[in-house]
Amino acid sequence: MAFFIPRTWRLRSIVWFLVIFELPFTVANLALFGIASPNLYRTILWRIGGEKGFNSEPSFVLYAYANYKPVKIPPVWSGFNTQYHLVIGVLCMFFWLIKSTMWLLKVFLPIFSLILHTALLCLWAYGLHIQTSGDTIDPAHQNKGAPWYITKSCNIVDDKTERAYCMQAKASFAVSIVMLTIYACFLILTIYSLVPTAAAKQAHATKRAEKRAEKEKWASSPTDNEMTAEEQWQHMWELQQLPRTPGTAGGMKSPMTPRTRTFEELQGGSGFQGQGAPGGHYTG
Repeated sequence: MAFFIPRTWRLRSIVWFLVIFELPFTVANLALFGIASPNLYRTILWRIGGEKGFNSEPSFVLYAYANYKPVKIPPVWSGFNTQYHLVIGVLCMFFWLIKSTMWLLKVFLPIFSLILHTALLCLWAYGLHIQTSGDTIDPAHQNKGAPWYITKSCNIVDDKTERAYCMQAKASFAVSIVMLTIYACFLILTIYSLVPTAAAKQAHATKRAEKRAEKEKWASSPTDNEMTAEEQWQHMWELQQLPRTPGTAGGMKSPMTPRTRTFEELQGGSGFQGQGAPGGHYTG
C-alpha cells in the first residue's frame, strides 16, 4: 500500500486547548523579557550571587580585562540571554497568530505543525540551556549548575527591589519551561496524528482505487472518430435542429432569389419555358 500523509488531526479537542493555552504564556514571556531588556536586573543578580559566593562577580571580568586577560562573560549573565528570549517571544507570538488563523480556517495540517513546532521546540530548548548554564570563569567560585535565583529562594535577598528582581527572573524561567512543554505536547500530538490509522489507510486505498478506475474509464472511452450509438444519435439530432439554407428544402436546388421568384409569379409559377436561340418567347 502506498505511503500517504494524513491531513486530519486526531484528538482535536486537545490541540484546540493547547492553541488557547499557549496565548497567555506567550504574552507573559513577551512582557517579562521585554521588561528585563536590555539589562534591568541581570547584572544585579550576578553581583548578588557573587557577594554571597554562589558565582563570580561582575568586577572579576573588569579585573581580567585590566590585566590583559580577557574572559568570556557566562551566557547566563550576558545580554544575549535576555535578547534571545525576547526575540523568540516575538516569533512565538507571530507564529501563534498564523497558527490560530489557519486552525480556524481548517488548513493547519499536521505536517505544517511538525515543521513549526520542531523548530520552536529547538529554540526554547536552547534558551533553557542558556538560562541554566554555569558560571566557571572564577576559579574560586565555580558554579556548574543553574544560577542561584533558580535553585534558591529569593528570600535570602534583603533588599525588596532586588528580591522582586529575583522573583521576576524566576518567573521568566518558569514561563520558559511552560513554553517548552506546550511545544513538546504539540509535537507529540502532531506525530500521533501523522501515524495513519487502519481506517485512514483503508479510506486512502479506496480513494486511490476510485481514481484509478476513473482514469481507466477515460482511457477506454471512444475517441472523437469513434462515437457510441447514443453519441451518434445525439449528433444527428443536433444536425436536424440546424436552420436549413433558403431554397434547398425538398432537394438540391439553386437558391431562390427575389428576381427568380418574381418571374415565376408572372408566369404562373411554371418557370421559364423558352427554348432555342436568343430571342425565343415565353409560353404560358
